[in-house]
Amino acid sequence: MVTAIVFVKADVARIHEVAEAIAALDGVSEVYSVTGDNDLMAMVRVRRHEELNDVIPGRLNKVPGVVGTETHIAFRTYSKHDIEAAFALGLPDAD
Repeated sequence: MVTAIVFVKADVARIHEVAEAIAALDGVSEVYSVTGDNDLMAMVRVRRHEELNDVIPGRLNKVPGVVGTETHIAFRTYSKHDIEAAFALGLPDAD
C-alpha cells in the first residue's frame, strides 16, 4: 500500500464542496480541513506508485475549486494501534 498526504489549497468560497468532491474520489481515504497555509489535507492510499498519477494530477488536481496541491509520500506508518498489536501477546490481563 502506498500512502500520499496531499495538502490542498482551495478557493475559500468552495472549501466544503472541494472537500466533499475530493473525498468521493477513488483512492482517497479521508479528507481533513486544516489550519495553516493549506485548507485541506487528503490521504491517498493506492496499491502501486503508478496509481498516484491517476488519483492526484489525474483527478484530485482537476476538482473545481482546487487552487494548488503539495504531495508528500509516506515511507512508513506508525500508529498507536500498530504499536499495541506488536506488543500484544494474547495473554489474559492480570488483575
